[in-house]
Amino acid sequence: MSTLKIAIQKSGRLYEESLQLLKDCGILINNGKDQLKVSVDNFPMEIMYLRNSDIPQYLEDGVVDIAIVGENLLVEKQKNIEIIQSLGFSKCRVSLAIPKEIETDDITYFQDKRIATSYPNTLNNFLLKNNISADIHVISGSVEIAPNIGLADGICDIVSSGSTLFKNGLRETVTILKSEAVLAKTSLLSNDKQSILEKFLFRIQSVLRAKNSKYILMNVPNDKIAEISNILPVLKSPTVIPLAEKNWSSIHSVIDAERFWEVIDELKEKGAQDILIIPIDKMVI
Repeated sequence: MSTLKIAIQKSGRLYEESLQLLKDCGILINNGKDQLKVSVDNFPMEIMYLRNSDIPQYLEDGVVDIAIVGENLLVEKQKNIEIIQSLGFSKCRVSLAIPKEIETDDITYFQDKRIATSYPNTLNNFLLKNNISADIHVISGSVEIAPNIGLADGICDIVSSGSTLFKNGLRETVTILKSEAVLAKTSLLSNDKQSILEKFLFRIQSVLRAKNSKYILMNVPNDKIAEISNILPVLKSPTVIPLAEKNWSSIHSVIDAERFWEVIDELKEKGAQDILIIPIDKMVI
């Protein structure tokens, strides 16, 4: 029987959340200490823990079939690898930053300047697109200290909260690329492995839908059921259950987590009462 080989970071920003996603998908991992390759008991999958920077090449060569990896890394490595699912975690951006005392945000500031970065390809493509000529200094780590030691006039690096920039006297000016963890695949999958991947994708999408949704129950006057149902668009139709109290019903549905408070305010205005919100573990459609 075919086994789908998946690569995840052996350490770094994506490691913990990648493992949590697999767990949420029901993947039970036999994870021995310091193992770089582990089996799965309840799904035809094998997990390989790899260095982050090596994952794109392993994918391109077909050594692994799929991988959870940062989109920014795929862009930087310039590999022809297909992204099949955005995963919604480890969101960040690749941005330009300069010393905070410099007031301009115009990208022309970087003309003929020195820029330190761990993302030379991403930066070079951006500069070429914007007709900016600059001296790129490639640094493997601690890029943010480069302006303080006189190595560069600005930097190009990953930014999440911006706190590291602030601590080093820098501020973000231009976002080059927005990124998050993605599921990517090799182009060399057999039909058997493609079938396994589709089952795995179904599980991932069920987990992601659940994380982005909330189950909601409320009591509603019968003459407001139609209006309130129109506010609840996530499912095809809400469930309506008559209450013992005359002219009242209980409505059950799902709402988008991002619009949670906005929707709650609308429901209250339309007469909904006793609103109960419940987390969703999985959401299969």
